[in-house]
Amino acid sequence: MSSTLMAIRASFFDFTDVARQPEEIMAQARYIDDGVLLLEAGRIVGLHAWETLPHAPDDLIDLRGRLIVPGFVDTHIHYPQTEMIGAWGEQLLQWLSQYTFPVESQYHCADHAAAMSAFFLQQLLANGTTSALVFGTVHPQSVEALFSAADALAMRLIAGKVMMDRHAPDALLETPEQSYADTRALIERWHGRGRLSYALTPRFAPTSTPALLEKVRQLRQEYPDVWLHTHLSENPQEVAWVKSLFPQHDGYLDVYHRYQLTGRRSLFAHCLHLEDREWQCLHDTDSAIAFCPTSNLFLGSGLFNLKRSWQQGVRIGIGTDVGAGTTFNMLQTLGEAYKVGQLQQYRLSAAEAFYHATLGGAHALDLHPHIGNFAPGKEADFVVLDLAVSPLQRLRVGNSKDIWEQLFVLMTLGDDRNIAETWVNGRAVWRRDEAKA
Repeated sequence: MSSTLMAIRASFFDFTDVARQPEEIMAQARYIDDGVLLLEAGRIVGLHAWETLPHAPDDLIDLRGRLIVPGFVDTHIHYPQTEMIGAWGEQLLQWLSQYTFPVESQYHCADHAAAMSAFFLQQLLANGTTSALVFGTVHPQSVEALFSAADALAMRLIAGKVMMDRHAPDALLETPEQSYADTRALIERWHGRGRLSYALTPRFAPTSTPALLEKVRQLRQEYPDVWLHTHLSENPQEVAWVKSLFPQHDGYLDVYHRYQLTGRRSLFAHCLHLEDREWQCLHDTDSAIAFCPTSNLFLGSGLFNLKRSWQQGVRIGIGTDVGAGTTFNMLQTLGEAYKVGQLQQYRLSAAEAFYHATLGGAHALDLHPHIGNFAPGKEADFVVLDLAVSPLQRLRVGNSKDIWEQLFVLMTLGDDRNIAETWVNGRAVWRRDEAKA
């Protein structure tokens, strides 16, 4: 991390503030066709139009012809499932049994966890993702390996080991007491170290006994600044199962809410089959949702109601949800989000899509004071994009009338080839040209 002033010349796009309604997004959008981003000691010093600078900076990196946006924020992803991505033929509960649990059983091995952590983080960076909220496995060593690798890169990452004491193979089960002890030790070791944070991670209600959920509640009270990361209402079969397991509760979300697991740093993945009172509870508790379009379509789970999230005032971010999700790439994931909206007569604009993938995702994770745009003082995480890397992209970008159409083409035709560079904490940690060499 350099302590000297650095300047990067390119085109820039970001959002200057969080939005409470979709119509606010355009007012917060900022596009500078020829700009200069000033960095120092891993932070943003300022973003300026080139013509406003009194003289050219001495240490200038010239990236004209490329577009720089804040680093993508993935609000829900499973790193151990990287090696089973694209598994065929099942819906959620059967998919977990047939594919997920066997793969996750390997992570008792620290060497395997370390190798897959390194591979996983390189996949994030190669796709322009600079921050993520990540599931490990039930094994503490799975999270030790991931945090160690992320710390070496100075990444801003939130992660946690799975907490699970029923309805899974014996090799993946733990007692509530062991889950508490292992999780507490990980929090003490990693939470707040560098740019790392911890998330309490009960897999979902069906794999959690009341005794385990009580231990999660206890940890939340003891460490009120940690995150809570779990699944909610992904699949109709799952929802019915939760109601049969917790008949004394008023629906799926109420299971978490009764154990005081909702709140500002609580992130619930999916939320496809919510009841009205559950939407209201998410709003009232300032909880957030991870919208995972690729995963939801792949498993046939349902369509997320993006319009309803705005109406209810519930923060959302975008999750790739690898390995049910079929890509690490946020551009492709936004393209799928657009299609989910189309099936519900909701027209997801490029501006809104990129908002959810950057500042909106940071807001959903309560990280917007640190990342998500180019405001002075923010951490310098960003991605350098080539808008046209194929003949088809060059044709469409060339006949696009403005930046909005160019961004929409990027999210519908784009993929990992469009990622030219990824910068974390003020330094380039991945370059496409170097990766090809």
